[in-house]
Amino acid sequence: MNRLRHLVDRALEVLLATLMAAMVMAVLWQVFTRFVLRDPSSMTEELVRFGLIWLGLLGAAYGFGKRYHLAIDLLHRRSSKSIKRGLDLVTHLSVIIFAFWVLIVGGYRLVDLTLAMGQTSAALEIERGYIYLALPISGLAMIFYSVVSMLEALRGHARS
Repeated sequence: MNRLRHLVDRALEVLLATLMAAMVMAVLWQVFTRFVLRDPSSMTEELVRFGLIWLGLLGAAYGFGKRYHLAIDLLHRRSSKSIKRGLDLVTHLSVIIFAFWVLIVGGYRLVDLTLAMGQTSAALEIERGYIYLALPISGLAMIFYSVVSMLEALRGHARS
């Protein structure tokens, strides 16, 4: 399971770094075309906006998996080992329910609706459904990380 987690971590790291580099290049191109060429690029703003959606959602899933998220652990710190394990399980089960219903089901419905309606972005002319795919993909990643963490908690190897 650790090997699979490492592969997912690595894939997200590469994807997030690539997205960030592409966004920086797009912003630099926008600045160059606006101030040097005096003919601003029409698509860079939209490209960066869509990149930010993917970066934010996938970055949130990655941060959750690495436990970089904000946590209120007052109760957790003062509890016995068995209570901590139960709290971990309830927390991860809550995340799984949220990620499934909101990110996967809701995200899929949004993707399906926008693809069916044929909505495209103004400058890039990309179907908006593909941009919204970040929702169910990040939901799947969060569920993956929650399941792995639940298995670790059940085995008594919870990460701190």
